[in-house]
Amino acid sequence: MTDWLEHTVQIEVETPIEVVWDLWSDLEQMPKWMKWIDSVTVLEDNPDLSRWKLVSGAFEFSWLSRISRLVKHQIIQWESVDGLPNRGAIRFYDRGDHSIVKLSVAYAIPGVLGKLMDNLFLGRVVESTLNANLQRFREYALQANAQR
Repeated sequence: MTDWLEHTVQIEVETPIEVVWDLWSDLEQMPKWMKWIDSVTVLEDNPDLSRWKLVSGAFEFSWLSRISRLVKHQIIQWESVDGLPNRGAIRFYDRGDHSIVKLSVAYAIPGVLGKLMDNLFLGRVVESTLNANLQRFREYALQANAQR
């Protein structure tokens, strides 16, 4: 049996939407600010598909993800098509000289993990990590904007 957990976090980034969009839509750069993401490789023959690898302590997962909806400067929505079941969306809100970035992630807890860890504890750890990831993204975006 599989349980799904979902989290939504957001952050304000003092950077124009064009910069925020350019950074986030370059999926292979994600490991620079996403703590548990070890690598992302966009498939050359189909840029809507990407191979993801997550590493956290003794756990390692990979999956193939498909972009299911993309609206420039507004949303990137995805779902896994094999491997670790997950789905979500990153939404962007243009506020002129700054942007709001809102990340929603849902993922299935494999049976073995569900038995080892209390879902509430795991949920708090994941949400805390997602918030820290957005803080790192904010710093990364501020640096990128300053270099333009």
